[in-house]
Amino acid sequence: MPNTRRKRTTRSRNNKAARVSKGALPRRAPYDPAKLPETSSDPMPLPEEQQTLFQEVLRLLETNRIPYAVAGAFALQAHTGICRDTKDLDLFLTSENVAIALKCLRQEGFDCEVCDPVWLFKAHRDHFFVDLITGMSNAAIAVEDSWIQRAKPAVIHGVKSRVLSAEELVASKLFVTRRERFDGADIAHVIYGTQGNLDWNRVLSLTGEHWEILFWALVFFRYVYPAQTDYIPGEVWQKLIERFRQAVLHPDRQAKFRGSLIDDKMFAIDVREWGLPDLYLDYRNRRLRDIEILR
Repeated sequence: MPNTRRKRTTRSRNNKAARVSKGALPRRAPYDPAKLPETSSDPMPLPEEQQTLFQEVLRLLETNRIPYAVAGAFALQAHTGICRDTKDLDLFLTSENVAIALKCLRQEGFDCEVCDPVWLFKAHRDHFFVDLITGMSNAAIAVEDSWIQRAKPAVIHGVKSRVLSAEELVASKLFVTRRERFDGADIAHVIYGTQGNLDWNRVLSLTGEHWEILFWALVFFRYVYPAQTDYIPGEVWQKLIERFRQAVLHPDRQAKFRGSLIDDKMFAIDVREWGLPDLYLDYRNRRLRDIEILR
């Protein structure tokens, strides 16, 4: 184990105190809970220009028969009733179809950019934008045709469209575990809002080798809603608990460090200074190779 404790000398502590007393260090803004968003079922009105842009994008994709599914705040509302203030429209597409969508959007005067070829593209006009998403930023999970095929019909701002099914919505949020954003509450709300009426075999299949992340999310749900533990079928609990028990009793000494898949910034020291493998980079490179093959 690396020695992470570093002793401070009396002089360094005194120097720091002197800097603080002189106002050299910026003061942290006081905590203001009123500025933090709260969950609510109250509709969040959007500016008319933003609604018009969302409608135009959805109609464009529908007219050109480009397969997609609406995710993000609109999918969360469909499955839970939670309304969230959103500045963008999240659309899930496969890597094959995102290029077609971007071409159509450019022809209609949208400015398009590739933010990250692994997972994120944007189309914007007049300060409003749409996110086109093909997977998770760590490349552990990618959008497939089945995600779109299983999407549920929905009307978004007056346009007949479709939203992600609850199973895919859960999968899309499993790795949103970063310091600045955590979607565990969304997963718990989806399970509660649907009363656990999910295709759990589908959820397990989507999670695959990352079943422990799903287990973590389900334990989180159980903590939040103990009276609704049975929203998750007993056989699912038994399967995951037994798998976890075996993993604890018989640890794989060759298993790779996975912290960077959770957050490559919080676990940067493990990779850069402690010499542990960077699965985040490995996954992303593999995904980029797959995308290049598809082209």
